[in-house]
Amino acid sequence: MDLNPTPQERQFRDELRAWLETHAPRDWEARQSATGSLEARFAFLREWQRQVYEGGWAGLSWPKQYGGRGATLMEKAIFTEELARIGAPPLPGILGLELVGPTLIAFGSEVQKQRYLAKILSGEEIWCQGFSEPNAGSDLAALRTEAKLEDGHFLVSGQKVWTSYGWASDWCELVVRTDASAEKHKGLTVLLVDMRCPGVEVRPLRQMTGETEFNELFFDNVRVPVENVVGRIHNGWVR
Repeated sequence: MDLNPTPQERQFRDELRAWLETHAPRDWEARQSATGSLEARFAFLREWQRQVYEGGWAGLSWPKQYGGRGATLMEKAIFTEELARIGAPPLPGILGLELVGPTLIAFGSEVQKQRYLAKILSGEEIWCQGFSEPNAGSDLAALRTEAKLEDGHFLVSGQKVWTSYGWASDWCELVVRTDASAEKHKGLTVLLVDMRCPGVEVRPLRQMTGETEFNELFFDNVRVPVENVVGRIHNGWVR
């Protein structure tokens, strides 16, 4: 196996390196160690992601039709190497870029793709994932957060825990139980939930550092339109 970069990969690296030399902030390490709020640092990172998006470097492996570059696995590795080499800041919308966005591309409706994908790329909207629960971590299919369909909306009630970026998120990709009578891997549905909806509560989980990057999420009869189902109802666990 020849692991030497191809001419195309060398061109990709040269183009990326030139862009980073011009645009990448050089004070990220100082900002991390300086006093200041988590919120202020996150706002800085959000602006950085906007620049990456405008430069055409966000969502590298996404299909071009959805704003990506259709990059190869090797090009993604080069991208990661070059960011590390120059000490560039991380992208705050990483869950949207690497997890939520690709899920929508694979299973979302065209309306959902047009509504959400560009804002994921730009960092205009930050996403979290509502998966783990106090009694459903490694065994995700044991989750109990329920959603009952009523007049074109799901009413969602339950709790999630260890939610990365919950405090900063605009939207949540939430896994809920919509059929309590089905075996546990079935009867699950993926919903897109606006974090500003009435009944959504975010509570901090304080770390040893004193920061609260992780959160608990509580849902109390949160109304989610049926149009926010990703894929099909009761088919959130695809095997």
